[in-house]
Amino acid sequence: MTQDPDRIRRFASDYVDAWNSGRPERVAACFAEEGGIIINRGEPWQGRGRVAEMAAGFYADVAEMTVFCDDLRIAGDHVAFLWTFTGRHTGTGRALDVKGWEEWDLGPGGTIRASLGWYDAADYARQVAGG
Repeated sequence: MTQDPDRIRRFASDYVDAWNSGRPERVAACFAEEGGIIINRGEPWQGRGRVAEMAAGFYADVAEMTVFCDDLRIAGDHVAFLWTFTGRHTGTGRALDVKGWEEWDLGPGGTIRASLGWYDAADYARQVAGG
């Protein structure tokens, strides 16, 4: 299904706003009711409740989290959402500057049906440790 690129850009902006709200339920609302995300080939977070748990985990680990949209690549209903998040690790207090992306399949309502998320976990661990 082809979606309007301008609508997708607005959705991406809303997604950033949801993450920057600090409210897991706002992040989850960007997903279809049964939508989900898999991060770095990990376990799936399926359904809005589980997506909210995933977001809550990030908020627990990263104080003062701010998410930025670095770029979008749109191909019909498939979108590459390139992002950066900054903040401080809650355990070590170290500054974080993490880059990654999500590959979205959007549903007819314009919400995320499926997302594959990627970031360099080794780089994240180095930043947390201060290396």
